[in-house]
Amino acid sequence: MNSSISLIIWVVVLFVFMYFFMIRPQQNEQKQKTAMMSSLAIGDTVLTTSGFYGVIISIPDDSTVIVEFGSNKNCRIPMTKTAIAQVEKPEDAVKTTEEKAK
Repeated sequence: MNSSISLIIWVVVLFVFMYFFMIRPQQNEQKQKTAMMSSLAIGDTVLTTSGFYGVIISIPDDSTVIVEFGSNKNCRIPMTKTAIAQVEKPEDAVKTTEEKAK
């Protein structure tokens, strides 16, 4: 009887450990990704999951963006928002440039 209660306590401790170190951080990461996707705007510099940097030039619908790569104005590619790994707002780029100049 005593060993079964001890086993149940260890199982509960294991599930609590898994929640705080695996499930909860993944949920927070998903919330941050969703917030990043909803804040996308024209003119934002993005890094794709493929490793390419580009600038958003159009957002035709909720799941698609059109990204321009490089200085070649003919290189415009439609892609899903889920293919974006990082976003840098133009005002953030100005702030970091000013901080480096100081």
